[in-house]
Amino acid sequence: MSKFVEMDDNITVFEQMNGKGGPVILINKFNVDPEETEELLKSWARDSAFFKQQPGYISTQFHRGVEGSSVFINYAVWESIEDFKKAINQREAQSNLKNYPPSTVMSPHLFTKVAVHGICVK
Repeated sequence: MSKFVEMDDNITVFEQMNGKGGPVILINKFNVDPEETEELLKSWARDSAFFKQQPGYISTQFHRGVEGSSVFINYAVWESIEDFKKAINQREAQSNLKNYPPSTVMSPHLFTKVAVHGICVK
């Protein structure tokens, strides 16, 4: 079964799910052994198809490091923390975690846009 490693030393993704508001962006970094890459892609596709049907889901995109990297990033947009929490706590979502390759290390974290004057808008 996959392993979870928190991105932030100050707050866990589970603590973040106690918050309110949105929209919210889930960024989930995946590390996997190179020989298990295809299995990761299949598991992620199955998992994402489930989430795509959930209330509050907006979009997702999967990225892979270049030149044979076995690091992947999922960027998923949800209408609210509450919608994400309901989706992730469903039995099927929890069951899907068992389908990921044994070497998988996941680092999920929730984000919101930040405005920086003259650079980007919120």
